[in-house]
Amino acid sequence: MEANFIYLDNSATTKPSDQVLESFTKASAQYFGNASSIHGIGMDADRLLRKSREQAASLLQVSPNEIVFTSGGTEGNNIAIKGIALEHQNRGKHIITSTIEHPSVLEACQGLEALGFDVTYLDVDESGLVDVSSVKAAMRDDTILVSIMHVNNEIGSVQPIKQIGEIVANYPKAFFHVDHVQGFGKLPLNLDECHIDLCTISGHKIHGLKGTGILFVKHNVKLFSLAHGGGQERKIRSGTENVAGIVALVKAMRLALESQDEVNAKLTSLKHILMEQLQSTEGIVINTPEQSAPHIINFSAPGLKPEVVIHALEEFGIYISTKSACSSKSADESAVLIACGKERAVAISGLRVSMSKETTREEIEYFSQQLQEVTEKLREVMR
Repeated sequence: MEANFIYLDNSATTKPSDQVLESFTKASAQYFGNASSIHGIGMDADRLLRKSREQAASLLQVSPNEIVFTSGGTEGNNIAIKGIALEHQNRGKHIITSTIEHPSVLEACQGLEALGFDVTYLDVDESGLVDVSSVKAAMRDDTILVSIMHVNNEIGSVQPIKQIGEIVANYPKAFFHVDHVQGFGKLPLNLDECHIDLCTISGHKIHGLKGTGILFVKHNVKLFSLAHGGGQERKIRSGTENVAGIVALVKAMRLALESQDEVNAKLTSLKHILMEQLQSTEGIVINTPEQSAPHIINFSAPGLKPEVVIHALEEFGIYISTKSACSSKSADESAVLIACGKERAVAISGLRVSMSKETTREEIEYFSQQLQEVTEKLREVMR
């Protein structure tokens, strides 16, 4: 890869920060013991693990015993959804989610349907928003789980989590799970005020490391374990803890929250610039709503294959994506754009730009210029 490039695929993964890498390296070298071992080296690792758990809890304003360390968003979502379903199926077998959730949520729900659970998939409007009244209408006496993401990973729509949480809180049998993977460090979310019982966070979306994450599990919530063994992580996720990865994760979380307001303002400004430039580019349809997360802009170039546009931009050292990384190699059509009511020509040509704190105005302007030239040339070739 060339030394100078413009990386605009930060919703897929971010570049680990130097401070995070330094924390990981130091912890790996000095605290390599198994935190479950009873000798001194193991106890040193355990003390560091406990300190990291306390720091993570402080950042999220929760109790340390409500933190479960995971390998990331997909595992966290699976533990939350399947764990609730299998543990509380005697209460009921009804689950509510939306049509634009991450594949790790949708496919977990589909897997539970095969086991006899009943899942309601809520539609969204053209802006990718769940209507709060539709949540209320879908709630039943046998509803045990509502799982709605905070920020959509493809178009950046921000769900009314607090209002949804208030509805779920009126149903004592039901738990509320929020996939906060794209929102953490970008938009604030108070877990207590929003009546959230389970919340998923991923390290590699916030300049941390892949293979690290957190599942917040409220103190009174019981989950069926998907990984039995040594009983680590409240017996919810057995397995030797990745202490160095956890240290790096907590460092990334702290850095993200410390700079959240500043980064939000910067990304909002860059997003406004990019949206204006896209609006003036012929043949481009913007899919991201005006009111949305600051770092994601989704647009389509109808008539052009997205992978062709992506590879053409790559020739200029610009890296963007289509759909989410977890579904980018599947069917051409974006299920999220279809769910938002977009016509097929738009849904099959969706492209996603996702920025980070390192993105500059010069990069956005250069990208806009090259996008215009690339799409013009590709359309000329097709004539």
